[in-house]
Amino acid sequence: MKNVINIFIAGALLASCNKLDVTPPDRLSTGTFWKTPADADLALTGIYSTLYAQHGQITTYAPVWWENFSDDSYTQNNQGGAQQALIAGLTPASTGFIGDNSQSLYINAYKSIAACNTFLANVGKVLSGDSLNRYKGEASFIRAFNYFLLAETYGNVPLLTADPLTVNYKDKLTKSPQADVLKLVESDLTAAINSLPDTKYSNGHVVKGSAEGLMTRVLLFEKKYTDAAAMAKAVINSGLFSLNSNYAANFYKPDQTASPEIMFSVQFQAPAAAHPTSFTLVLILPGYVDVQGTQNMIDEYEPNDPRKTMTFFFPGDTPAQGWPFTGTVGTPGVNNWTVGFYPGKKWLDPKLVNPQPGLLDDQDYVWLRYADVKLMYAEAQNEAVGPDASVYQQINEVRARPGVSMPALPAGLSQADMRTRIIHERRVELALEGLRYFDLRRWGLAKQKLDGFVQNPLTPTIKTLYKDNFQFWPIQQSEIDRNAPALIQNPGY
Repeated sequence: MKNVINIFIAGALLASCNKLDVTPPDRLSTGTFWKTPADADLALTGIYSTLYAQHGQITTYAPVWWENFSDDSYTQNNQGGAQQALIAGLTPASTGFIGDNSQSLYINAYKSIAACNTFLANVGKVLSGDSLNRYKGEASFIRAFNYFLLAETYGNVPLLTADPLTVNYKDKLTKSPQADVLKLVESDLTAAINSLPDTKYSNGHVVKGSAEGLMTRVLLFEKKYTDAAAMAKAVINSGLFSLNSNYAANFYKPDQTASPEIMFSVQFQAPAAAHPTSFTLVLILPGYVDVQGTQNMIDEYEPNDPRKTMTFFFPGDTPAQGWPFTGTVGTPGVNNWTVGFYPGKKWLDPKLVNPQPGLLDDQDYVWLRYADVKLMYAEAQNEAVGPDASVYQQINEVRARPGVSMPALPAGLSQADMRTRIIHERRVELALEGLRYFDLRRWGLAKQKLDGFVQNPLTPTIKTLYKDNFQFWPIQQSEIDRNAPALIQNPGY
């Protein structure tokens, strides 16, 4: 990671009260910053830009690619290194999100953290008062977001909080306990909650509710159920967020912009800041898609749950159902459509017609929705006190949203039965949103669900592999070599 520390802050001039500018110029040396308040805007935009910087077709911060590490979907093109990770197993030499490359979670998280550290150490030179607190709150949120990803994925990791441009990193890096990393995450999110505006999320800048929602996720991961329920309830009681009456509108432009449900997203703006993710969800040749649902995922839906057809394509779908191709080529149910083949529909721009390779679009990557907060409340409250009326209320409201209109849960469920219902509801509500893999790991179900699982029905003899030590990913070998013997590999690798 020593080659990651000395980064430059990217950025573009940004009016702090306006929409986040996602069209930064080339990287600017931090040595030219911290002269005027405008430099704080440049640097803040640079921090956000670490979340949408492009790395070929995919980026660590695109939620949909994480689904391929779970039992919800799979990739036949090894996007994010998921196919290799689940079929061959995790190793320090793995590719994609695990590896030593531009897609690496480890590398990209520390780049973003370094930008946050520089910002937090210097922004007080040009700002003061409420403006300073708010800007620091945004940087603290982004640092917490990245450190939490590292902690839940790798466990013990190096904990760096100083400005990387003022620290001599000749010494070898060592890991800090996961508990210490999570303590910093909680501290950063508390600072963000205390300083961010208590308003709706709208322009790309995180708000108090964004930090409270992420804090709920962290507390749930730590099994601090009473605290997690209280934090989620604070979001619910604020009245600033609500379920979108159009479930699918959370995932497409321009409807994403006005969605009352989105609480944190990586925002794009075509043509200057776009990505190719949507088109890679559906390729012209059926049977070869980067994100496609497993039969196990499809079978999870209850009968008549409309979220199934809002999330995946099915044989016989036409442009009226959002299938982007016309004619007979690549049309479901025609030509070589493969049995058991369910291309991802969520995140795919419904306006596309006969898209070609290389197409760019700007659907925002949504990392936190109000529905998730309601389901996290239900889970935390059920674990803390059991399935009381408030647990039923939050789940039933998610199920009853207009356009979904699923029936209420049956009364009289035990705590264990309610836990099963919550696991189900999170899976179908949040499918293809990058949370299933992390949910399985924190529930202790990853080995049960992902060891010996058949992803592709066309290759039933190929099964996934999940060992106990996979609960913590291996640190990429180049980092171990660079910092040996101080930086020790995670057990089992």
